[in-house]
Amino acid sequence: MRIIVILNILIFFFAFSLGAQNINSLSGKILDSDGKPVESAHIRNLSNNTGVISEKDGTYSLKIQKDKSVLIQVSCIGFAAKSFTINSETTSIKNYNIILEVSVSDIGEVSVVGELSPESNLIKIEAKHIDFNPDISGNLESLIKTMPGVSSNSELSSQYSVRGGNFDENLVYVNDIEIYRPMLVRSGQQEGLSFLNSDMVSSIQFSSGGFETRFGDKMSSVLDIRYKKPIDFGATVSLSILGGALHIEDISKNGKFTYNTGFRYKTLQYVLNSLETEGDYNPNFYDFQTYLTYKASNKLDFDIIGYYSLNSYQFIPVNRKTSFGTIDEALNLNIYYDGNETDKFETYMGAFTSTFSPNENLSLKFILSTFKTNEEEKYDIQGQYYLNELDNTIGSDTYGDSIMNIGVGTFLNHARNYLTASVYSASFKGGYYKSNNRLRWGAKYNYEIIDDIVNQWKMLDSAGYSLPYTGNSIELYETARATNNIKSNRITAYIQNTVNKKFVNNADFYFNIGLRANYWDFNEELLVTPRMSLSYKPDWEKAMLFRFSSGFYYQPPFYKEMKNADGVVNENIKSQKSIHFVLGNDYTFKAWSRPFKLTTELYYKILNDLIPYKIDNVHLEYSAENMAKGYALGVDFKINGEFVQGIESWASLSIMQTEEDIDGDFYYNSDGVLVEPGYYPRQTDQLVNFSLYFQDYLPMNPSYRMNLSLHYGSRLPFSSPEKDRYDQVYRMKPYKRVDLGFSKVIISENKEFKEGSWLNVFEDMWISFEIFNLLDINNTISYMWVKTVNNQAGNASQYAVPNYLTSRRFNLKLTVKF
Repeated sequence: MRIIVILNILIFFFAFSLGAQNINSLSGKILDSDGKPVESAHIRNLSNNTGVISEKDGTYSLKIQKDKSVLIQVSCIGFAAKSFTINSETTSIKNYNIILEVSVSDIGEVSVVGELSPESNLIKIEAKHIDFNPDISGNLESLIKTMPGVSSNSELSSQYSVRGGNFDENLVYVNDIEIYRPMLVRSGQQEGLSFLNSDMVSSIQFSSGGFETRFGDKMSSVLDIRYKKPIDFGATVSLSILGGALHIEDISKNGKFTYNTGFRYKTLQYVLNSLETEGDYNPNFYDFQTYLTYKASNKLDFDIIGYYSLNSYQFIPVNRKTSFGTIDEALNLNIYYDGNETDKFETYMGAFTSTFSPNENLSLKFILSTFKTNEEEKYDIQGQYYLNELDNTIGSDTYGDSIMNIGVGTFLNHARNYLTASVYSASFKGGYYKSNNRLRWGAKYNYEIIDDIVNQWKMLDSAGYSLPYTGNSIELYETARATNNIKSNRITAYIQNTVNKKFVNNADFYFNIGLRANYWDFNEELLVTPRMSLSYKPDWEKAMLFRFSSGFYYQPPFYKEMKNADGVVNENIKSQKSIHFVLGNDYTFKAWSRPFKLTTELYYKILNDLIPYKIDNVHLEYSAENMAKGYALGVDFKINGEFVQGIESWASLSIMQTEEDIDGDFYYNSDGVLVEPGYYPRQTDQLVNFSLYFQDYLPMNPSYRMNLSLHYGSRLPFSSPEKDRYDQVYRMKPYKRVDLGFSKVIISENKEFKEGSWLNVFEDMWISFEIFNLLDINNTISYMWVKTVNNQAGNASQYAVPNYLTSRRFNLKLTVKF
């Protein structure tokens, strides 16, 4: 009911705003240079931000102010925008025909549907979409989550899985620098800001599989980001209930030096207060980064990237009330807490790049970089819980009340975990581009230092009995203690070549082939992996592109995969191995005289030497042993284009299955019979994933716009708490979420003010009202396992209690660009 009221208020607000003073009219036709009518052209009165759209025969009629100079703008897809000033004097102006010239330029937020590069599997994504995307995190990764093959079941986290892989299988680069993530993060509310600052970005490219040799050794995906080199002064300031950001960029007078700098602050206190666990949340996340460039000569350039972030999370829980179960068995869990949690994740990164281009065909790049993270996880939290059965008899006087206590107990969680990791890198890249060949090569050396102190345990007491109950001694339910110090060297190298040839009938053929090598002295493993891709673009009336790619994607462990649940490192760990087969098609077409593109990809991945793991929220707990094989297969669809005239929207649908089989695993069932589980669903096995990013605006006033983000993910697996059982899989409820944003553009780059006005310093300004989790759905991120000793009601002694994500929340955001 509340949301209906809010939407009615917004609709009334929008309608009321259209009631501007309309006195005279300007009417006529919109024509092209051949005198043909132009349909759906936007005719806007920039003086009061009203507008109309031309009819099929090109006619239009626009209300304008009397006795006043009015700035008019006319724009349409495929034509150059046109602006002029007119004065209606005392009478309306009729038969005012406007001629538009053909052009490929855009209007406002319009973007021509971009094609996937025929020589690679990289999808190009427009960075400008992040400005209006309604998302709690505000991170650039929220756009990646709408891509085909990408899945994420937490709005609080920037992490995502791709085609059955996990969070640790995705590569992220910024200006050829590999980006690392914190390693001790257990939940989305601890995560804070991701590395990527959308205000500083110039290009985004993403591949969900079958990517080129020049990208590194991970099994799932690559996200390639480029920060922009400014060509003029620019600045952005944004403020919201969830934090703020400041971005400044400029170029020196001689054009040799540029800087691109951003500062961000984020707090999720308002959002986290909607979680079922009540308490004092104090999350504070800061980061600062800068990108500096200097052009020493026409052949030599120097770049520097600097980054610092501090993500701190403090939490004092008070109580929790969760209702769950089924119609036949309705349950309620009450927990009363003592204690607190304090986490800190501090990250430094610096990189120096020199690029030498002796001629137009040859480019040489040398990169020095360093990464360091200091992470602390400290908590002492005691919880006293009561598990009750509820009256589910409809019509009963006690319906919904507790009628029986089926479990009571206390748990105490303790942790003092400290991790420091440093990575020092030196790399060399080269490229030779001539005629139809693009030859690339590179080598990289990493020196890695990891110091990890693990000290955590859990004590569980149920009905006065310490679990596990022995009758002789008190034992901890879980414990992990270890000190790990690892120093290692890693060397990688690659070479690849792309050839473009013309075939009969003007068809384009692209062939890319490459070879990678990787050596890690910790386990003395040497890997050599080939990759290739083919693209064929026939010269048909229908724009088609056919693609096939395959390759060996072997992922050496970094650190998390080496450490088991007890904190012990397996020194004999080996690389996980994946072989990709990807067959794709891009079909570009027109509907309603507007551009669209349908992308389809079929894929199959052969997986070997897998390290089984369990997921709890965003924490991955590995077995630290290469003991499984598996597969992933599926199909991805994406359609994007101008569903609404002038702005781009898209929808993605993925159907996927992924399973694994642990070598030689077995167990005895309740009858004492030996069972070999065989293949079972992996933790990321999600049959259906659907995403929609939709934009719209008021035709009569395009400065009012709407952005909708929708996600649906079918039931994901989750595992039992038994450490050695990975095959014991249950399914959580589907993930369903809708986020909605309304925006009002107050000042646009086309707005003109009087000469000398202070308003001329603004390039763009808009205010947004966002509704997160519009339908107020209780989505589940993980489960808390509650155990009882006695079985008072004859039920099982172990219960999976859902941990819900955030409920409906509202946000107000102001963005100003200079």
